[in-house]
Amino acid sequence: MRLFITVILLILLSNSVFAQTEITEPITEPKTIEGQFDKMYRISSTYQTYKVIDKDAFLVLKNNVLDSIKKTKKALVELENLLKEERETIAYLNESMTKTQLELENALTKEDTISLLGIPLSKLTYNLILWTIIIGLAGGLGFFVFKFFRSNVLTKQAQENLITVEEEFEAYRKKAIEREQKLRRQLQDEINKHRNS
Repeated sequence: MRLFITVILLILLSNSVFAQTEITEPITEPKTIEGQFDKMYRISSTYQTYKVIDKDAFLVLKNNVLDSIKKTKKALVELENLLKEERETIAYLNESMTKTQLELENALTKEDTISLLGIPLSKLTYNLILWTIIIGLAGGLGFFVFKFFRSNVLTKQAQENLITVEEEFEAYRKKAIEREQKLRRQLQDEINKHRNS
């Protein structure tokens, strides 16, 4: 009998050991809505062609579905808000970029233009006008310098000619005076001869 009790006890204990190992296995609940629907379909009993589900399981599933929908809507609203913010940021950046491009174009235009008498001119036109004026003034200066030196040469020639003419005139005057004196002497001699005769 003792042997019998030991065998029964062993069988019972071995059974309880196996039962405990089965209980300690983790029971995983499906996390997704689809998994929860599949689980409910599996554990539901069938009546003719219909599935009969437990009311509590249905309410849990309903709450899970509604929570999932609420989370999805909340995530959708957050994404829409984020999208709206991103669009506003993009619009602001585009506007800022356009403004910056206009400022850059204005700066480049200002850099390439020079104001002359209140008239904005490109640097090329300004340089062309400036060099035309400089060349014109240099040409005018050269013309007047040429005229000055030419007139200076002519003045020197005229002065030299004047000196020559004055010298000739002085020589002529001296000769004329001498001749006149000679003629006066002759005249006086003739007058004296006529008086004496």
